[in-house]
Amino acid sequence: MSEYPERQQDKDDGPGQPPSEENPPPLGNGQGQRWQLFIALSLGILLAMYYLEVVQQPERLELRYSELLTAVERDHVDEVTLRGQEIVGRLSSRGRSEYGVDEPGIFESTRPDFVDERLLPLLAEHDVNITAEPADPAWWQQILVGALPWILLLGLLFWFWHRMAQRTMSGSGALGFGKSGAKRVQRQDSKTRLDDVAGADQAKQEIAEVIEFLKHPGYFQRLGATIPRGVLMMGPPGTGKTLMARAIAGEAGVPFFTISASEFIEMFVGVGASRVRDLFRQAKEAAPAVIFIDELDSVGRSRGTGMGGGHDEREQTLNQILAEMDGFEGHESVVVLAATNRPDVLDPALLRPGRFDRKITLEVPHRQARVAILAVHTRKMPLADDVDLERIAAGTVGFSGADLANLANEAALLAGRRKLDTIDQSCFDDARDRIMLGAASERMLSERDRRTVACHEAGHALLAHLLPHADPLEKVSVLPRGRSLGITAQLPNEERYNFNESYLRDRLAVMFGGRAAESIVFGEVSSGAENDLEQATRLARRMVAHWGMSERVGPVAFPQSEEHVFLGKEIARGREHSEDTAALIDSEVRRLLGEVEAHARTTLEDNRQALDTLAEALLEHETLNAKEIRRLLDGIGLEANTARQPVATLPARA
Repeated sequence: MSEYPERQQDKDDGPGQPPSEENPPPLGNGQGQRWQLFIALSLGILLAMYYLEVVQQPERLELRYSELLTAVERDHVDEVTLRGQEIVGRLSSRGRSEYGVDEPGIFESTRPDFVDERLLPLLAEHDVNITAEPADPAWWQQILVGALPWILLLGLLFWFWHRMAQRTMSGSGALGFGKSGAKRVQRQDSKTRLDDVAGADQAKQEIAEVIEFLKHPGYFQRLGATIPRGVLMMGPPGTGKTLMARAIAGEAGVPFFTISASEFIEMFVGVGASRVRDLFRQAKEAAPAVIFIDELDSVGRSRGTGMGGGHDEREQTLNQILAEMDGFEGHESVVVLAATNRPDVLDPALLRPGRFDRKITLEVPHRQARVAILAVHTRKMPLADDVDLERIAAGTVGFSGADLANLANEAALLAGRRKLDTIDQSCFDDARDRIMLGAASERMLSERDRRTVACHEAGHALLAHLLPHADPLEKVSVLPRGRSLGITAQLPNEERYNFNESYLRDRLAVMFGGRAAESIVFGEVSSGAENDLEQATRLARRMVAHWGMSERVGPVAFPQSEEHVFLGKEIARGREHSEDTAALIDSEVRRLLGEVEAHARTTLEDNRQALDTLAEALLEHETLNAKEIRRLLDGIGLEANTARQPVATLPARA
């Protein structure tokens, strides 16, 4: 027995799909059939005239011109009618007997193109009645030729009128641009369920409550509860907002209307508001129902920022959305579900209670969530025994659900290219490298460049292996990928949400490892450390200006940019400190980077043999994993220099 009392009437059994071009609405008062009836009657009349004129005419005898002359000479012809080159006549009784035809003995023949001077004298000599008519077509042919163009024109006009009426009533076409273009989805049309959404348990729990209300609204209403009018899903791209909406459409069992917010906007002012009104009207008629608006920030940005002041089309559309959401009545049971990755730009009126009552944040999945997501995306794939989803999840820190789906698909494609029956672990590893670093490049490096890259990557790898707070090493490669000539991959032991200063310093040291190794081995540096310097400088500036990790600057924040909470990129902002403070920050950033570089350089110099051994192994094997690196370095005495080195104690460079 159900936990909740069933509804007395299922609203979903009401109207079917909205009218469309594939399912046009019937036109009222038989207007759609009038033009068809008119054309049918016209064609019927013409066919009847043709039947009376041609089909009902008696059978005619075909005579050649020479036979006609012979028949006239033998007095077998009573009368003829000359119409251009056509000759139609009637045979005499002797002629009918001669040719074996019945009364009235009509014959027809054709004169030659040239004028034959024998025919008329011959006809007169044998007393044949002669009638001459102009060489025009028959009357029915004249009517057909004159009326047919008008009939076709009227038929074409009626057809266009009928199609326009259909498109207008279905919400499309020039006269229906104010109609909503939302797609209505029934439960049987969506195969996605909440079980297909992995790694978002908290969001699924909140969504499940809304679904339960939609299924059994009467039970909650008797308790005095009202359905949440709006649910706003926020999160970075690829975290499953649209997937969650599809799952709701498959679980709710009520009509589900989906539309992108950009579809409201039109070049004509007022069209977006009209489409919003039409969408909500359809949802109210089918209530309980769900409206899903994707990319809400397209129309939901704060008002007063448009080029047209408060009267531009986007703001008019937003005003209509606000009015519709605030105008719901309790018994309508319509829920507005929206998704955005820019909640910071939304108008405050949208976010207040009474409109979007619930705000659900979908974040980049943590390690266990990634395992669950990978299990969903690989459940129909033939996996080899060596595939470890835990290991794959550990190596995909920062991947969203869409990234993990792409990873599984790339691994399957790679296995297919390799002619494998199952997808093994190497396919997943190579697919991850392809996504993160790009496809393997076919560039051929010179021997000097190969040695420089091998030395550079060996410096990164050796510091990652030696420094106690650095992320563990996974593999090193000198094979070019994308824009990179080599890679050093590190695999964190745990998810990090807070960064200690010791961890950040060791991370900076690993970044400087490649440049320091080049300086030690070759006595000079190359341009290959450009990206390392950019990342190190950006991180050091955040340590000094954002996180208070400088004694001279002190525990104060001087942000010069803001990292977007969902998009993962920095947004420039105006400087809010003096020139002296800016100079102090620059000085501390330079000092911090100098200390870290000195520390990295000293550590590599103390382990020069290990550095050379690792570089030679990379030149020989091109790619080394963590086990191979540990095995290679086990026989070499290593010294991990963990103390901070002041810049003043730097040894002179060779």
